[in-house]
Parts: sequence; C-alpha cells; structure tokens
Amino acid sequence: MHLSLLDIVVVILYATFVLIVAQFVTGEKADRPKGGLKPATAKSSLPWWAIGTSLIAANISAEQIIGMSGSAYVLGLAIASYEWTAAAVLLIVGKYFLPIFLKNQIYTMPEFLKRRYGARIQLVMAGFWLILYIFVNLTAILWLGATAVHTVTGLAIWPSVILLGLFAGNYAL
Repeated sequence: MHLSLLDIVVVILYATFVLIVAQFVTGEKADRPKGGLKPATAKSSLPWWAIGTSLIAANISAEQIIGMSGSAYVLGLAIASYEWTAAAVLLIVGKYFLPIFLKNQIYTMPEFLKRRYGARIQLVMAGFWLILYIFVNLTAILWLGATAVHTVTGLAIWPSVILLGLFAGNYAL
C-alpha cells in the first residue's frame, strides 16, 4: 500500500486536530481542582450518555480493533460476547454498586481497598495492576497499533511503536 502526500497530510492534520481538541477540553477550569480532574459523578454537568460513551471509548484500543476483528473473522461474531458481557456488567455496577461507592465518596478500587483492608493492600494492588498494565496490556496495544501503522504506511514496527507511544503520551498528558 502506498500513501500519497495528501493521505499523509490528512493523517497529520487529523492527529493535530485531536490533540488540540483534547487540550481545549481538558484545559484549566475554575470549578476543577488544581492538579487533578474532578471525577465524573452524578453532580457533574456531563449527561449520562456522555459518561457511558466515554467508558466504552476508553475500553477500545488496538487490541479490540485488530484482535477482536481478526478473531471475529476467523471464529464468528460470538467473540464479541466478551464486550457485550462487559456492557451488561457495567449496567449492573452502575445501578447497584456505584450509588454505594459515590455515597461513601469512593471513586477508585484502590480507595475502596484502602478503606476496607488498609494502605498496604491498596499499594500492593495498585502496584500489581500498574506492572501488569505496562508489561502486558501496553506492550500488546503498542505492538498491534504499530502493526496496523506498518500495514498502512510501510513504516517499520519500532519507529511506529515509538510514534504511537509519543502520540498517546502527549494526548494523555
């Protein structure tokens, strides 16, 4: 596959647009505490559909786009039951568990573990999931994304991994 100059310009303009919108949307606001974001709660100005859409969008990455699509091609649509089940669980959590957590001002799982079992368990769990995410999820996501970039552009895998990491890091921060 060969990309023309117009294709490359469109991709660069799109990536720049996404970064600018992200900076604009997440910029400092008077009602936001300095140094951190206010969690999206029932008192937030966001409608329910925006919060729900962001939950689903935050769960979609290269592993879903490439891995699940490829698996669905080989095995059939039943592979999507993994995501459908997750959506059903989110509804149950939102209906029954979330109100209890919000009433107790608990916004993260490490916060819950600290209150229930102590700070040591909170740190163990947070460290475990951080290490697992970095060495399992993030590496797979970057490799799959780089594979897609390589397929479309012909750019080698390692430069693609580095570019995707820099783009995602800039977007996230």
